[in-house]
Amino acid sequence: MVEGHDRYPYSAITKRPDYSWPGGKRLAVYIAINVELFNFGGGKGSLIAPPGQGDTPSVYSWRDYGNRVGFWRLLETCERLGLPVEGQLNAAAYERCPDIPDALRAGGHEIVAHGITNSDSQGDLNEADEAALIRETTEIIARHEGAPPAGWMSPWLAETGVTLDLLKEAGYRYVLDWHHDDQPVWLTTRAGPILAVPYPIELNDNRAIIYHKATAAQFADMVIDNFDEMLEQSAGQPLVFGLSLHTFVIGQPFRLRQLRRALEHIAAQRDGIWLTTPGAICAHVEGLPRGTVPGS
Repeated sequence: MVEGHDRYPYSAITKRPDYSWPGGKRLAVYIAINVELFNFGGGKGSLIAPPGQGDTPSVYSWRDYGNRVGFWRLLETCERLGLPVEGQLNAAAYERCPDIPDALRAGGHEIVAHGITNSDSQGDLNEADEAALIRETTEIIARHEGAPPAGWMSPWLAETGVTLDLLKEAGYRYVLDWHHDDQPVWLTTRAGPILAVPYPIELNDNRAIIYHKATAAQFADMVIDNFDEMLEQSAGQPLVFGLSLHTFVIGQPFRLRQLRRALEHIAAQRDGIWLTTPGAICAHVEGLPRGTVPGS
């Protein structure tokens, strides 16, 4: 017998009600830029370092390059191409590099809560401590942005058995931690439903390049192939194409040059797709008739 869960039931994508995105579009496209802060000399972030080098200044500074350089190159590229972005923001950024959230705000981009730092995981916290982490993160963002964020992505995508319950109770409307579908799906919590907006676990530079050793050109090809295939598939069902980028990985110049090729390919199709953010996807789904989206 396979152990299961009660967050969502099985549902075949080919057997669901049809709907469209705004303007009759069939493919929703969003770009997630991960803005992450790490502790010097330790913490969970050291797991992506070369063996034996997790506590070295070189690895810390490699990651810090993303906030000092990589983020700005990525944002400049996306804005030049007219591509909205969503910043998954460690709340420590407001103290350590406040011009990053300032730039996201000035550009009209969405900010998604991403914990305090990426050196700390919530996956091993007890319920009280996890609730406190969510509350502190939310309060920091709300204090600077004038409103709490609508969406959450857990640092390292690590959840406990009550994360979804705590997020719903804290007022969150959607989460990016689950990767089981190409359409949004409502998840069950003890306080009511919360939406899972599809988030890419493989179309993710950290996974593809750092873990699976893809080259920059291979990653760009993955982005283009995934986009083209989903655009074709979306004739049958409305789909969500997400792209996950980490500033210290893809923000390196030789990788950015290849990524730009992929982003230009996507931007060239702007008339046939919905360039958007996860928050806008959530808002659209919330307005659909009950029974349209799995779990509703």
